[in-house]
Amino acid sequence: MQKTLNQLFVHARNIGRKWMAQLSVHGRNEGEQARAGGQGDRRRASDVGPDLVRDELDDLDRPGRSSAGLKPLVRDLQRLLREVDGARTEQAEAVTQWSPEGLRALLRNNFPADEVIVVSNREPYIHEHGDNGITCHRPASGLVTAVEPVMRACSGTWIAQGSGSADRDVVDQHDRVQVPPRSPSYTLRRIWLSEAEEKGYYYGFANEGLWPLCHVAHVRPVFRTSDWHCYREINQRFADAVVKEAKTPDPIVLIHDYHFALAPSMIRRLMPDATIITFWHIPWPNFESFSICPWKEEILEGMLGSDILGFHTSYHCKNFIETVDRFMEARIEHETATISVAGSLTHVHAYPISVAWPEPIERAAYPALRRRIRERHGLPPSHRIAIGVDRLDYTKGIVERIRSVERMLETHPEWIGCFTLIQVAAPTRSSLPEYKRFEFEVRAAADEVNKRFGKDGLDPILLLIEHHGIESVLEYFRAADVCVVTSLHDGMNLVSKEFVAAHDDERGVLVLSQFAGASRELLDALIVNPYHIDQVADALHDALAMPEHEQEVRMRSLRQLVREFNVYRWAGRMLLDAGKLRRRIRVEARISRGANVVDLPKAARELRRPA
Repeated sequence: MQKTLNQLFVHARNIGRKWMAQLSVHGRNEGEQARAGGQGDRRRASDVGPDLVRDELDDLDRPGRSSAGLKPLVRDLQRLLREVDGARTEQAEAVTQWSPEGLRALLRNNFPADEVIVVSNREPYIHEHGDNGITCHRPASGLVTAVEPVMRACSGTWIAQGSGSADRDVVDQHDRVQVPPRSPSYTLRRIWLSEAEEKGYYYGFANEGLWPLCHVAHVRPVFRTSDWHCYREINQRFADAVVKEAKTPDPIVLIHDYHFALAPSMIRRLMPDATIITFWHIPWPNFESFSICPWKEEILEGMLGSDILGFHTSYHCKNFIETVDRFMEARIEHETATISVAGSLTHVHAYPISVAWPEPIERAAYPALRRRIRERHGLPPSHRIAIGVDRLDYTKGIVERIRSVERMLETHPEWIGCFTLIQVAAPTRSSLPEYKRFEFEVRAAADEVNKRFGKDGLDPILLLIEHHGIESVLEYFRAADVCVVTSLHDGMNLVSKEFVAAHDDERGVLVLSQFAGASRELLDALIVNPYHIDQVADALHDALAMPEHEQEVRMRSLRQLVREFNVYRWAGRMLLDAGKLRRRIRVEARISRGANVVDLPKAARELRRPA
């Protein structure tokens, strides 16, 4: 890797020599033209030096001066910058240990004096009233797991909605509280929403409008003008909070998810020098689906206030770029995946999110753990278990999963009384009519299958519609023979990666929907179309009947990938790209102005130096 960088810097030196030669000719021609015009310029070509070069370069943008001859060299240097950036990113990824400590080290080395501000709807710590006073807990969230090490390292600010029953009781007069509770290292700034605002912004436009629109899950999106106005108002409130909390004019701002599609451009107008990274955690639909949104142009304009816009997969990036191409006046560079609108440049990249690697347990502990989970639910020790873990959401394919179990028992009756799908389903958005109807549908499907195939008090479907803690879910993963993910459309789906990470015994089989982003990475899973009930049923049977040595080969490969591309690498890649962008903006500004370019060693040092 170092050899590659050296080669690039040699290339930079050669371009610099070409540049100097071009400048010498440029200066000589200008002098000859001046003498012919009687202006008395007596400079010789041999007099061309650094000061003259700088003068010439600073002069190129003045009216009447021609820089056409230098434009190819400018393009060469800008292309070189991209090559160096790519090499430096690869080098940084190769040498970084992707852990909380590695992420903190990366931040210290690359952003020693930079400010980081995070914007999300969900807060990293929630304060609640309990029987023994106020308690504080961290919600189960991949976002929180990934971003918390960043905040602890940089002592930044996290702006989020206050949702706990005791949240107001612990903040200061500016709605701030220092977290984590035991060793405070960054600031949590809470934003308060009224019940009406939450209904319009969160339950209304975000979850009755954007959520079904982006998931294309056969649920009609609902768009109300009143919800849109509320969504816009709350986005502006969060944008104003970023400006108020910022201590510098150019912070790095990390904006998360579909709750804040308008915030990037709002922050950009207020803080033009900020580096804004937006990560869209859900899918992006094709332009035809997105066209039904009444405020599509405003949403796209809002998102394009970002310097970097991230999605889980390149497919979603492609959909977004095509949507912009269809509905906005924009210059799109497909080679570099950049979009330019009104002079503002947005880089669109895929950053597949992942999970934190759990604390391992000994292989010898697995039999007792498997036995304990089965005893908890009255199942025999040899009973086979498949696990499904989801929010109770219509995009997760839970009904299709139940119907696939039904079909498997029809075609392979040997599993009747020997197999159970344990479906953990956390209630969510239960105040919305569509979610109430969906819960009724799930319960009805489970009851029907249990009546058909229940035997000796052993049901094939066990519904656990309640919230479970991280440790409890981890136990279910480790006790299960199979994990079934049948998402109808999902940005990534971390359940699949959590199941893989949980199996230190290198046993178990993952059945994974082709419509989950994870299917593009976890190729040793059994990939299925969740709408094809027979195919999922066959995959379930194959998973249950798979020999142990094949399970081990598949699981070992999956675990290696998830371990290497973990959640800290996800966060680190975005930060590396942000640093690269900040550095490139500084150097390209010099190139476009023509100032100090003659000093190639200095330019090389600038490229090597952290952001």
